[in-house]
Amino acid sequence: MRGCERGPAVRSRRSDRGFVTAETAVVLPVLVAFVMTLVWGLLLVAAQIQCVDAARTGARAAARHDPADAVVEAAREAAPRGARVSVSREGDRFRVVVVAEPPVLRGLPFEVREEAVASVERAAGGGP
Repeated sequence: MRGCERGPAVRSRRSDRGFVTAETAVVLPVLVAFVMTLVWGLLLVAAQIQCVDAARTGARAAARHDPADAVVEAAREAAPRGARVSVSREGDRFRVVVVAEPPVLRGLPFEVREEAVASVERAAGGGP
């Protein structure tokens, strides 16, 4: 009797051998795609933070009455590579806009964009 009970159990273990390989072949590409998406998302968030910093840096420089070229250069140094920087003045405020393409997958139809606004600082000794 013992031999009869072992026989089917041993046969079922042998027939399950290929399932692990098949499951791994299906799950592994999904896991790789998921991890790549997470990494790309982190790179996108890092680019957004760089754009925020670049816009703020440019706005501060413009508010201090730095030359226009120096404002754009200061913003470009803090911005992601290849970012576009524009500076405009609206009354007593400067607006700096930084636009960059998403990292790694540059063919996607959206951009990372941030802007900062700063009031023009009065010159020292200019009165109240």
